[in-house]
Amino acid sequence: MSDSNGRDDESHRTARNVVLVVLDTARSKSVGLQGLSEGNAAGSDHVGTQSPPGDRAASGDDAGARPTPALARLAAEGVAFENAFATAPWTLPSHASLFTGTYPSEHGTHGDHTYLEADLRTLPAAFADAGYETVGVSNNTWITEEFGFDRGFEQLRKGWQYIQADADMGAVVRGEDLREKLAATRERLFDGNPVVNAANILYSELLQPAGDDGSARAVDWTADWLRRRSDDRPFFLFCNFIEPHVEYDPPREYAERFLPDGAGYEEATAIRQDPRAYDCEDYAISDREFAMLRGLYRAELAYVDHQVGRLRTALSDAGEWEDTLFVVCGDHGEHVGEHGFFGHQYNLYDTLLNVPLVAHGGPFIGGDARHDLVSLLDLPATLLETAGVDDPALREGWSSRSLHPDSDDDSREAVFAEYVAPQPSIDRLEARFGEIPDRVRGFDRRLRAVRTADYKYVRGDDGFERLHHVRSDPLEGTNVADEEPDRVRALRRRLDARFDPLEAAAASGEVEMREGTRDRLADLGYL
Repeated sequence: MSDSNGRDDESHRTARNVVLVVLDTARSKSVGLQGLSEGNAAGSDHVGTQSPPGDRAASGDDAGARPTPALARLAAEGVAFENAFATAPWTLPSHASLFTGTYPSEHGTHGDHTYLEADLRTLPAAFADAGYETVGVSNNTWITEEFGFDRGFEQLRKGWQYIQADADMGAVVRGEDLREKLAATRERLFDGNPVVNAANILYSELLQPAGDDGSARAVDWTADWLRRRSDDRPFFLFCNFIEPHVEYDPPREYAERFLPDGAGYEEATAIRQDPRAYDCEDYAISDREFAMLRGLYRAELAYVDHQVGRLRTALSDAGEWEDTLFVVCGDHGEHVGEHGFFGHQYNLYDTLLNVPLVAHGGPFIGGDARHDLVSLLDLPATLLETAGVDDPALREGWSSRSLHPDSDDDSREAVFAEYVAPQPSIDRLEARFGEIPDRVRGFDRRLRAVRTADYKYVRGDDGFERLHHVRSDPLEGTNVADEEPDRVRALRRRLDARFDPLEAAAASGEVEMREGTRDRLADLGYL
């Protein structure tokens, strides 16, 4: 190990700096990177999903256009992982897996327990202890010190704050409706400086620039930080860009490229975007409206892709690009009408789990495409190995496998995902809507999924199960569990070998809150 920063001798191809960019709520099929590297078209040996006709630009010069040219350029020059999967369908547990290399039932961070516990070793801490400057810029209110995600960062900026402050008004941003936002304001306003808190609430709720949810400001700040820094240490930079998340409100010039024929910007942006209200049958969305929403969603991807390009330019202008591992991924996907859902809760369809993943720098060059199954929890091992950093404390607890081309780690024959508890909880839905549909009440369950190149099996602790032959049914429309009982038993055994059986987990409370956490969450207003 080097005396300066804990890096190994460069027997592997390494990079000095590491940048990890998460495109919050970016699903693979809408990003459209499949087949870009080396000119490959998705064929029978690809495991990825396909896009329905409604998920393409509808007319004009941009008909069929890919919304993410900056990512396409990265894929053409780096490596695109065309079959990358999240471990969970929403932000909190997925980021916890990214930071720890463990599954939700291992790190215990989910809808019923929203804190990443202090005894869990994290990727930023590993880089910090290896002598890196560690900086985070989060635009998602779940990824803050309030929920334990600051450990290892020298600074973790909150993009929804106009004035950076220790008191976090993120609970106001997370409010599902006006009632919850007002309640959070009353509870948090005098936590610290009320004037600063009021300014931050006004900024996040009313004054933040239209068409941008923080990524432009985050890139501006990062570019300035890169220009000003005089630190000789290598750096680890983490960014979360949240634009593809509801509400979809892209700038007009982006939206008009992707809206279907005959749809106007005003008409599209007037559509109510309230996934939980839609789930609870408080209102309906027509097929035409969903088509417009998909156009807005793809426009958000195009806008945030532009910010990724600006971030690359900032690194290049600072002279850091050539010695930086630059990784971009989604943390989970999104339903925009698929399977009767809006948003990203309640299930484990590939629409929510199959995410974009592109790496550039170090050994990840040349425009190669990787078609093997990979998991986002493989990123900690990959980033550390590419940086030449070994962290035994993190390695001891993870399920991470390095994607470095020189790694000794085995490739995956299957990927796994978990949904531990609904967010928001059924109790919160009842408080907001009163009586809720039985269909939604049935989603109050634990789900697990195992996916191979050929099959996807999902099982719930209430007896729910689905089996899909994903090669012939990539949109997971046909449940073949009854037709293939032997396959169901084999994949169920695979799930039970990876995790404790669901029945045992339900009986024992497998992911109980650790000591002291319940009191802390009660103090924060989450219980």
